[in-house]
Amino acid sequence: MAKVGFLGLGSMGQAMATRLVDAGHEVVVWNRSEAPRVQMEQAGATAVDHPAKALAVDVSVSMLANDQAADAVLSEEHLPDHRIVHANMASVSPDMGQSLAERFSSHGHGYVASPVLGRPHVAAAGGLNILAGGQAADIEALQPFYDVMGARTWPMGEDPRTANLVKIAVNYNIIHAIQALAESVALTTAAGVKPQDFVEVLTNTLFGGVVYSGYGNLVAEREYLPQAFSLELGLKDLGLAESAANAAGITLPTSSALRAVFDEALEQPDLADKDWSALAEITLSQLGESRENS
Repeated sequence: MAKVGFLGLGSMGQAMATRLVDAGHEVVVWNRSEAPRVQMEQAGATAVDHPAKALAVDVSVSMLANDQAADAVLSEEHLPDHRIVHANMASVSPDMGQSLAERFSSHGHGYVASPVLGRPHVAAAGGLNILAGGQAADIEALQPFYDVMGARTWPMGEDPRTANLVKIAVNYNIIHAIQALAESVALTTAAGVKPQDFVEVLTNTLFGGVVYSGYGNLVAEREYLPQAFSLELGLKDLGLAESAANAAGITLPTSSALRAVFDEALEQPDLADKDWSALAEITLSQLGESRENS
C-alpha cells in the first residue's frame, strides 16, 4: 500500500478519504476545521494541522469547496521542494484549474484536474466517475487511488480546463433535470396523479438513469435532507457554466430562469440549508401543499 495526502474533509472528501484508509493506504489528512480531522484519525488516518504537511506527501488529493478555497489551500507557499503529483477533485472553474496547473508546473509538480460525478453515498461505495485532465504520467501515478475511490476514470486530455468544463456541463444538466422534474411533477400532481407514480412512469420508460431516479424520488417525496450538495454550491456551478459560456461566446437561454429560481430558494430560510434538490420547492409550492418530508 502507498502513502497519500488528502485535503478537504467535507461530506464528499470524508467519504473518499475513508475509502483510501479502508483500502489499506496510509492517508495523511488535513481539514480547516478540527472535527473531521479527529473523525478521520479515529478511522485510521494520520491527521495534520497544516495543509503543507498533507501536500508534502508524494501523491495527494484535495476536495475543497470552491475556487477561493482551492486557491488558498493549494497556494505556492504550501508546496514542497520535492516533486509531487496532486489531484484536485473539486468542481472549480476552468480558469482556476488552469491557474493551479500552471502554479504546480512552475514548481516542478504534477497536477491533474480530477472532478468527480456522484453524491456522497456513491463516494462511500467507491462508485464515483472521475474526469481526469493532465499529463498521462501523472494520471498513471494517481490511478491506484482513483481505482479505490471510483468506478471509472475518464481521460479528458492534457488540458486540465477540459475536465473542469465537462464537470460544469454535467452539473448544468443536473440543474435542468431538477427543475424539469419539479415542473412535470407539479403539472401531474395538479391533475391528481401521485408524484411517486409519475416519477415511476418517468424513470421506467424514457428517463432512466441515476439523475432522474435519484432526484425524482427526492422531488416526489419533497424530502431535501440530509444535504448532499447545497443550493449555494448549485448556484456556484450555475455561475461557472454562465462564465464558461461567456468566455466561449455562447448564449445559454435557460440560465437566467434557473438563476431566478435559485435566488428565490436561497432567500427562503427554510430552504437555504437543504440539498440543492430543494430548488424544486419553488415550483411545487404553487400546489399549496406542505413540505411534510423536507
